[in-house]
Amino acid sequence: MRKLKRFLLVVLILLVAFTGYVMYVNRNSKNMTLRQKVLKAVYPAFMWWTKMRGKNVTELKNEQKQPPVSFYSVKGTANDGSSFDFETLRGKKVLLVNTASNCGYTEQYESLQKLYDQHKEHLLVIGFPANDFKQQEKGTNEEIAAFCKANFGVNFPLMQKSSVIKGTDQNPVYKWLTDSTLNGWNNKAPSWNFCKYIVNENGVLTNYFGSSISPMSKEMLKAINKE
Repeated sequence: MRKLKRFLLVVLILLVAFTGYVMYVNRNSKNMTLRQKVLKAVYPAFMWWTKMRGKNVTELKNEQKQPPVSFYSVKGTANDGSSFDFETLRGKKVLLVNTASNCGYTEQYESLQKLYDQHKEHLLVIGFPANDFKQQEKGTNEEIAAFCKANFGVNFPLMQKSSVIKGTDQNPVYKWLTDSTLNGWNNKAPSWNFCKYIVNENGVLTNYFGSSISPMSKEMLKAINKE
């Protein structure tokens, strides 16, 4: 009985300590659910654990293959419903990321914004909210934009919510990114939320990075800064 009381006391202390940590980490969070607050708090441990397990760590690199279909022929729809012409992206590197608001990787919004702030002269980050993986993006386009702005200061472009996995409803941008007959070499679709594709200044798809590779990782920075 005494051992049980000690055990319960330890559990209670740990629970109180964790609750305090979650509250501290989220002291500036706005309109987050309890799940979102907990995911934000455990993000560093979550990233460590996924890497230890070798989960979502795939890296793919283009071996100088040119796209049969121009990246700049693709058109998208922005979060506000306006048309987004990829022809305007000529001369810039582009990082395309499928995002979600209720995912263990959601905290990467902060790193994506930091990356964009540091490299916006030659890099454009574009987020593609998607509800493909365990329905972790159920919000409307307006709710998604408000959440990203309030909690992560996101000011890089967000597209309308769409599907990024292969299928009849796949976003046309992701159709290009995941079909080798269009981009020249890659058939890899996102395996989870926050997978990253890099297209260089000439419209060539150069890299794919899995969700567990941080936007500010040395691998990503190397790819982004490559001439």
